Amino acid sequence: MKKWITWILLVIVSALLLIIIFTATSIYTYGSQSKEIKADVAIVLGAAVWGNQPSPVFRERINHAVNLYKNGNVSKIIFTGGVGENDKIAEATVGKKYAISKGVKDADILIETESRTTYQNLKNAQDIAANKNINKFLIVSDPLHLKRAVLMAKNLGLNAYPSPTPTTRYRGFQSQTEFLARETYFYFVYLIFKI
Repeated sequence: MKKWITWILLVIVSALLLIIIFTATSIYTYGSQSKEIKADVAIVLGAAVWGNQPSPVFRERINHAVNLYKNGNVSKIIFTGGVGENDKIAEATVGKKYAISKGVKDADILIETESRTTYQNLKNAQDIAANKNINKFLIVSDPLHLKRAVLMAKNLGLNAYPSPTPTTRYRGFQSQTEFLARETYFYFVYLIFKI
């Protein structure tokens, strides 16, 4: 009897491991498949700010959105992100100021400054877009973040496509592995709880 229980547990653990490995691999490959798509707007998902400057991760997201704007892939940018726990200024406000300094017109930037999570980033951006005749979205974030973010956007009803940053702070094996493990965990959490 104990052998059967051990065998069943081994099968279950092996199956779970395969599911986790398959999901992590799909998250990794999803963000590396970049296609040039034109859309109405780029939604830049918030990230940390350092004082009144974007963190290196956020800066890469902003730079990518600015390039999409300058290349004519989008005509507007929505910056998302509220005030972090130890911050004094909203992520979206920092993103807007940085983008303006890089040549984006103030009139072509929309912001939401209340969100604290990826889901809130997207929901609040959707609310902003609802009154602006915006129908097609590029979701701008780090490559490993995009599978979950685009799934959330599509579940919200957005006509959304991934636009991964071509550069990322997560280059080293350790930082990529940690980010991938975190994203895999949050991907399962989203699938189960839809939050």
